[in-house]
Formats: sequence, C-alpha cells, structure tokens
Amino acid sequence: MSEPRVLFVTSNRIGDCVISSGVIGEIGRQLPGARITVACGRPPAPLFRSAPGVERVIVLDKKKFAGHWIGLWKQVVGTRWDMVVDIRGSALAWQVRARTRRVYHRGLETGSPKVEMVTRLMRAQRPLDPELFIDDRARAEAAAVIDPQLAAGSGPGPILALAPIAHQPGKSWPADRWAALVERLKAEPRFAGWRFMLVGGPGDHPPAAPALAAAAARGIDFVGKGDILASAAAIDRAALFVGNDSGLMHVAAAAGRPTLGLFGPTEWWLYGPWGPRTRTVASNGARGEFAPIEALGVDRVLEAVLDLHTAFIGPGRAAKP
Repeated sequence: MSEPRVLFVTSNRIGDCVISSGVIGEIGRQLPGARITVACGRPPAPLFRSAPGVERVIVLDKKKFAGHWIGLWKQVVGTRWDMVVDIRGSALAWQVRARTRRVYHRGLETGSPKVEMVTRLMRAQRPLDPELFIDDRARAEAAAVIDPQLAAGSGPGPILALAPIAHQPGKSWPADRWAALVERLKAEPRFAGWRFMLVGGPGDHPPAAPALAAAAARGIDFVGKGDILASAAAIDRAALFVGNDSGLMHVAAAAGRPTLGLFGPTEWWLYGPWGPRTRTVASNGARGEFAPIEALGVDRVLEAVLDLHTAFIGPGRAAKP
C-alpha cells in the first residue's frame, strides 16, 4: 500500500504559517508515513524545507487574475490526495480529488486564539502548538553572521533579540522608542554584559538602524542577513525576545524563547504569541478596544521587558551565554 499523499495549502505570510505549523505533525499522526506537499508564499517557504514528511514545497507568487491559483491547480490536479488541508479556505481545495478535506471557513472562528482555530480545523485531540524545523544549514548560516559579531565589540554575552519591524500599517512601535528602550536596558544591572541583536528581513534596515546605533558595541546586526529559517536559528540563540506583532514574534514563541509581543490596533487575544513562555503588552489593554501603538510609552515596555526577565531568567541574574 502506497504512502498517503497530503496537500497542505497555507499562507503567504510568515506569521500565519508559523501559527498553523502544528498541522504538519498532526498530519503525520492522522496519516502515518504521509508524503506532504506544502503550497505557501515565498517568504515563509524555507520554514517547511526540513519539516518531517514534506517532500515538496510549491511557492505561490501572486499573479494577476488569480494566475497563481491556476498555476497551483495545474501542479496538483493530477494527484488523488488522501487529504487536502487548506488554511486559506480557497476554492482550489474543492477542485482537486481528495478523500478528506480540512478547509478553513468562518464558522471555525470563535474569538479564541488562532492556534485553537487551527486545532479545530484539523479535529485534533490536543492543541496544535506551532513548531519550527530548523536544519543544520540554517544554524550554520546564523552562526556565520552572529559568531564574528559576538567575538568583536563588547565580547560574548547572553542575547536579547529585538524585532522592531512589522510590515502591516500600524503594527510598528516607533523606531526612536526602540532606540530609547535599548539605552534604558543598557543601564539596567541585570542586562550587564548582554548583547542586543536586531533581526528583520531585507529592506528592514531603516527602522532597525536607531536601535542598532543605540546598542553600539553591544549590538548584533541580523537584519536582512538570511532567510526566515536562518532568522529562526538566530532567534533560537537568544535568551529573550522582544518584538512587534510580526512573523518573527511567532517564530520566537515557537522556538520556545521567552517572548514579549508589542501590540497596537490589532487583536492580541487572537494573534498574541502562543505558549507558556510568552507575554504581550498592548496599547489596547481591553479586549475589543483599540488604540494606536504609539500609545505605548517606553516606561511601560521597559517594565514588561523586566518582567519577562524576572519570570524566565530570574531577578537580579544574568542569563548564561
């Protein structure tokens, strides 16, 4: 009997792909030995290259007149799938042959975190915690950037990863406040000897530059230095992570790093970082109320960072490098 064949259609955005990444393991539990084809956007595609059971990753580059969906259909229509999982709720899921379909629809939305929605979609028996599949290549790429910078500057030390970039309007805390936060943290005794690593993608240098300048000799520049899996490997080396509501925030939480997410006018109750080692600080503190992210002051974010340190490193103690 041949191995089950599964088509997993997921997002073009990094954060949504990480949130739904627990689907990979659940497919393996429901259909042992499954051979999985993943279809997703180009930025998150590296996340799946080493995922267990994944034999192919199809990159969906958006085209006019839904040409990307037509192209995907042509690549998958000839296979009889044992299961199609479609996080995007597209028509394609109904236009290919499949024994079983798990297709997103609005009825799955109950106001609970998105991970719980994905769990319901898969009819899983336990929450589908996000997973990362970091391979040796990604770790080597991260080390090639980080290790020389650790050896230089102020020397090695525990790393606080900072992601001051979010690409959706209204999600980014102002760049000058990130710089002010770094200055305040440098003066904190419990962060003595720490290094401040800025992470981001290509084109993210302008909003990251003020914080990197504030870090000076204690800074590590990992902005635009690798794909998303290399960035995940870099974040995995950090003791703590602080970032805007972004894909990198979800990467940090999935890696098990103590994570603080900064939220403005977006639903922290739906999209907050998932896991027991996570925290949020939001300008809209009451569910259903909204305020611009600029309403978050440096004092409030600093307090949240110190609380994160206390909870997961320990009061008055530094993390081991």
